[in-house]
Amino acid sequence: MSTTTTQIKVNQNLIRDNVPEFISVDISPQRNNGEWAPNSPDLNVMDYSIWSILEAEACSKPHQSIDGLKKSLVKAWNKIPQEVIDRVVDDFPKRLQRCIDAGGGHFENK
Repeated sequence: MSTTTTQIKVNQNLIRDNVPEFISVDISPQRNNGEWAPNSPDLNVMDYSIWSILEAEACSKPHQSIDGLKKSLVKAWNKIPQEVIDRVVDDFPKRLQRCIDAGGGHFENK
């Protein structure tokens, strides 16, 4: 078993033990995981919500360096209210159902 696979299993076990609504997935190499969309931006909290908040706040002006951009992103992250993050995470089951209803294809979140 590769180090990556071992770490994924450890992470899944940790989450399974602490998150009641955890959805497990078979990550074995023999399976093509066609039923799981691990890279879907529609199912990634950072992609469908948080990055747009960070971009609007941290990237509204040019940065002189990568370090400046990093500092701006950290500052923007720290300004996001916990309630916003909670709302985005709580919306995930609805997004997941919309993805299922769309047969795994793209869907609009309305």
